[in-house]
Amino acid sequence: MLLSELKTHLSQSSHLNFKLPNGHLIPSHFHITEVGVLSKDYVDCGGTFRSEKKLTMQIWVADDLDHRLSPVKFLDIINLSNSLIKDEDLEVEIEYQNDTIGKYQLGFDNGNFELLATQTDCLAKDLCAVPVSKTKFDLSEMTASGNSCAPGSGCC
Repeated sequence: MLLSELKTHLSQSSHLNFKLPNGHLIPSHFHITEVGVLSKDYVDCGGTFRSEKKLTMQIWVADDLDHRLSPVKFLDIINLSNSLIKDEDLEVEIEYQNDTIGKYQLGFDNGNFELLATQTDCLAKDLCAVPVSKTKFDLSEMTASGNSCAPGSGCC
């Protein structure tokens, strides 16, 4: 989700819920403890130099059970970081503590913000000789559905 989309959802929401990939909600007394811009310059395993820039936010849960962050207050926190963001419409990344600090993409569905799991990936598969995965078919399903070829029918 881009920052502009986050701001739009916040301006149209009456409450804040963040849902984890397992479907559980982050406790409603969470805090937004950081808003920052993360720049990363790196070289991938194929020798290509890359740069990326993201808006990062950290969600933290404390023992103050009466704390509630409103969408308006969340927008105020984001606006405090305007000098860092500099009018860029950056991709939003959320950090949240589980067994270790997890990094998540942000989505929105049915009034809830969703923390979407991120995955590592090879960015130079063609240079690293990573085999292309093949689509697997269950032959018993093809036969049962009538999508099979009879020997000698000329369909294969």
